[in-house]
Amino acid sequence: MSDASQHYYFGSGDHVTMHGGSGNTGIDKRVTPAQELPQPVQEALRELFVLVLALRTQVTPAGATALDDSLPALRAEANVQPQERHRALLAVAGVAATIGTVGVPVVEAINKVLELLGAK
Repeated sequence: MSDASQHYYFGSGDHVTMHGGSGNTGIDKRVTPAQELPQPVQEALRELFVLVLALRTQVTPAGATALDDSLPALRAEANVQPQERHRALLAVAGVAATIGTVGVPVVEAINKVLELLGAK
């Protein structure tokens, strides 16, 4: 039995299966650009970013790695989807919550950002 399907793997992680046809070009990912954040959210993110950088020196190497992974999505000027920023906020909150009172200002700042975003 012959299968006319062709499978393509792209370096970006895309996996495409073509079932016949001709002149097939492009991949429609339906990605929309992130919207610019309101000024109060941008200011809250900048404050949070400074707190996270200070917190980084207080956590374990694994915690610091988790913070480093989240920092790009927490930049006020970052062009990221809301889901990515929300995941980063929750990841940082988790790290901050594990170190007791030192992490409280970070958790409070995250709650402020989430409230401003309407996610809390």
